Amino acid sequence: MSDRITVEELAELMKKAAGITVAPDELRQRSDSGFDAFGLDSLGLLGIVGELENRYGTPMPPDAEKSKSPRQFLELVNSALLAGA
Repeated sequence: MSDRITVEELAELMKKAAGITVAPDELRQRSDSGFDAFGLDSLGLLGIVGELENRYGTPMPPDAEKSKSPRQFLELVNSALLAGA
């Protein structure tokens, strides 16, 4: 298991936690678009944060669930995982 969340993993988590299917390429191309542009709301994002905490056994930064875009979310979560590794 890597200690970085990839765009592919985020896409998979969006599907698993929120039932939203987005191609990783689209997430990559639109990484500065708001999560709402993909149909993901704050509850969906909270579900993703919870899933990551369970998977990695480490708390995510409190700001993670307030992230506005995929890029911001991945930067926050990956810096937390690297710090905790």
